[in-house]
Amino acid sequence: MSPSSRSGAPLDPRLVAALAEVPVVASVVGTQPLRQFLTAPAKVCILASFAVGQLPQVVPALGRAGKTVFVNVDSSPGLAQDRGALEFLKNMGAHGVVSTRLSLIEKGRPLGLLTMMKVFVTDRSNLRRSMDAIARGGPDLVEVMPAPIVARMSPQAQRAMSPSVAAGFVESPADVATALALGSTAAATSDPRLWHLRRDQLPPVPAAALKRPPAPQE
Repeated sequence: MSPSSRSGAPLDPRLVAALAEVPVVASVVGTQPLRQFLTAPAKVCILASFAVGQLPQVVPALGRAGKTVFVNVDSSPGLAQDRGALEFLKNMGAHGVVSTRLSLIEKGRPLGLLTMMKVFVTDRSNLRRSMDAIARGGPDLVEVMPAPIVARMSPQAQRAMSPSVAAGFVESPADVATALALGSTAAATSDPRLWHLRRDQLPPVPAAALKRPPAPQE
């Protein structure tokens, strides 16, 4: 199974290549897991909880190691929430940014940054608002949290929020396989054991795991 693409637009070639072998995005929270990520076959990461002063050392080092680096702008202490911050990340070698803020997603793409919009789907009204923001921002990826909600989304909603990265409660190879079988491009996790999970190691997904409940009107 290869990485899926957004309806109406192909997945960015940088992401197709980076996710070809390992369909897992490493959520690297703080500096402690960095060494484990550097030696893992996973190629894509989200840096979270890195202070602004740490990023100029960490981001270039990961880039030299062939990693595709997203920075969670919302959770980087000391990093401003404006275009200047995005330019700062771009100039140091970050490939992309993650944010819940539509304004940052809209500012990132003109700078040549990959953009990942993070959405928390807690109820149907929240889902509708998220779909509207995604339509307006046109991110390269949508980080959908929590991952189990993907199984409860209608095909229409999932198409509107694609290409998606399922995140939150991704704790096993079965969770990754299910997310992909339901249409996600990748799964994100902070569990270093899953940063080694290659596509040819994915377990089979039971048919029952793919059975969606009756879809409500979105």
